[in-house]
Amino acid sequence: MSDAITAGSVTITGHGGDQIEAYLARPLDPAPHGSVVVIHHMPGYDAATKEIVRRFAVDGFAALCPNLYSREAPDASPDDASAAVRAAGGVPDERLVGDVDGAARHLKSLEGANGKVGVIGYCSGGRQTFLSACSLRLDAAVDCYGAFVVNDPPPGMPSSMKPLLGLAPDLSCPLLGLFGGDDQYPGPEETAKLAAELDKLGKTHEFHTYEGAGHAFFSVDRPSYRPEAATDGWARILDFYGRHLAA
Repeated sequence: MSDAITAGSVTITGHGGDQIEAYLARPLDPAPHGSVVVIHHMPGYDAATKEIVRRFAVDGFAALCPNLYSREAPDASPDDASAAVRAAGGVPDERLVGDVDGAARHLKSLEGANGKVGVIGYCSGGRQTFLSACSLRLDAAVDCYGAFVVNDPPPGMPSSMKPLLGLAPDLSCPLLGLFGGDDQYPGPEETAKLAAELDKLGKTHEFHTYEGAGHAFFSVDRPSYRPEAATDGWARILDFYGRHLAA
């Protein structure tokens, strides 16, 4: 399979019919491929997130990251846009689900799409991945250290971040969770509680916790980056999507 890709900014239809910016990358190989919606972390729609989108394309998936902050700060830097959205209370859950749905529909409309769509998110995007997988019909979901699925957030976090454990019965697809053993949000006790609830409900899930890794261990541009955990995590993500998003 060729690793040639095309990538760039596009406009998609998000929640409520809003036209929002998104970053799309896809293989040039004409073979049928699965698709992935990438939900960016709280720091925003940034260069590191776009690199993740391109990596999925190199590995044979069409990938699309909607700019969740398009409405509040369409022309701002990722840092300024993130600050503006946090000050406004964060991204409303209903709007997030609508934007992910719009991204999934866009991916399904592309030439070569096999009709299967997964979702992945990091940090706040991990929580939003769980929300999306419980609100939409998707084929696979990957939660990378998403906090506040189980526990309430501490003071100072956006008001939109409410626990989501009550949605677990509606989980529509297999879930892969990748967490840091040294993380506080979510801490190991929080992810264990989520795993126990999914076990009780008979929901398909795979959780892996990396000792010596904290929050944001996938972030190559941050001191929190842990190469061993990130390398193993990427291998698990690609295997998981290879199993669940294949034609």
